[in-house]
Amino acid sequence: MRRLLIGSVTAVAVLLAGCSTRSGDDTPGGSSATPAVGTSPSSQADFGTLKNVCGPGNAKPSTVQGVTDKQIQVGVMSDVGFTKNSEFPDAAEVFTSWCNDAGGINGRKLAPVTHDTKLAQVRQGVLEACKSDFALVGGGSAMDSLGVADRLKCLLPSFPAQSTQTIGSDLQVLPSGAAVGYFPYAGYYTWLLKEKYPDSAQKVGIIAGDSPVSKGFMAQYKEAVGGLGGKVSYTDLYPPTGVSDWTPYAQSIKNKGVRGLTFLGDFASLAKLEQALTNIDYTLDWIDANSNAYGPAFLQLAGPALAKQHNYAELFATAPLESAADDPAVQQVIDLFKKYAPDKQVTYPVLRAFSAWLLFATSARDCAELTRKCVYENAIKQTDWTAGGLQASVDLSKTDVPSKCYSIVEATTKGWQTADFKPDSGLYRCDAPSYKYQGDYGKPATLADVGKSMSDLT
Repeated sequence: MRRLLIGSVTAVAVLLAGCSTRSGDDTPGGSSATPAVGTSPSSQADFGTLKNVCGPGNAKPSTVQGVTDKQIQVGVMSDVGFTKNSEFPDAAEVFTSWCNDAGGINGRKLAPVTHDTKLAQVRQGVLEACKSDFALVGGGSAMDSLGVADRLKCLLPSFPAQSTQTIGSDLQVLPSGAAVGYFPYAGYYTWLLKEKYPDSAQKVGIIAGDSPVSKGFMAQYKEAVGGLGGKVSYTDLYPPTGVSDWTPYAQSIKNKGVRGLTFLGDFASLAKLEQALTNIDYTLDWIDANSNAYGPAFLQLAGPALAKQHNYAELFATAPLESAADDPAVQQVIDLFKKYAPDKQVTYPVLRAFSAWLLFATSARDCAELTRKCVYENAIKQTDWTAGGLQASVDLSKTDVPSKCYSIVEATTKGWQTADFKPDSGLYRCDAPSYKYQGDYGKPATLADVGKSMSDLT
């Protein structure tokens, strides 16, 4: 349910509804609010509130896979060959360039290797990583479940930027938290249904792509909406081949009197649906466009419909890109991209990738002897992880406790903006209730599933 890497074609979007990608040339964020990125190690070692993330040292030779006295090889999973979206490789290039200029991890330079999973070749990518990488960091593949068993067999730790189907699996540390067994949008939907648009609570609709994955998401959302006091009164699916005319869907939504809509699919299709709704003069109270749509491309596609329809997205307690003027950590990412990858776009997944890289780097930095076990154990000891200010605090020592904090953005004709969701803790609101699923939606993969245990990790 962590939205991730949706492709630009409808068939892929339908298959992986609720996944996140962005395209477009505009980079959200204000002008520089922090000093320009320096060139000396001392000026580059800190990130936000995190001190001495990277720096020189006297590393010794190592027999650990992917580690020498000179470098640490890490893998970056990405569907870039299919989506043509290089967010995760870009984040890896920028972070490691910055870190290496500061001296690396105790003197060892980070050497990222992108494993292009091309949507369906996840297992091949993981098997490649199993042969040479120390860990997987700052990436994600939309069909990540295809490689989880192989990753666990070779005891490869993963610090993904985002995860879709393997949330909470062993040897995985999500910097945003796992919250296994819980609806991760409880705060967001409580705000929509009980506070912002209470008249919509009993008239919620869900449209999803016609695939097993999307249908599973639909079942989870339907249960959660009911559990939070709402009611799903309309559901529909759209075909993998796409929809030439969204007017029949718009008419059905109008006929059913739907007031709030959850859309689990690609933002291009959502934009067409909203145009159809606007053409028949029907305005919904709210649309959960999800973080898949958070970027300039959706704004361009939706166009005038944004003046009528109210689109929102929750960002998993990650600081919005538009907060750069008030959040030095977000501004620092923007500045680093200007320095190391000026032709690349800073996006929401980039911020999440940076959180993963920061978690890995600080966990590795604190190892007297660099081993997979040490890095993994250091990461799960973090009980107040904020990635230097990129996100609200998360306790990574627990995988079954949902975060109480959330942030919400709204799409307008003037661009994406912070919604009026009444933050009570800086950029975030931290009063989210917990909703634990009652249905059976599967369990995270474990080492025991592949005949391994934590005692095998070294």
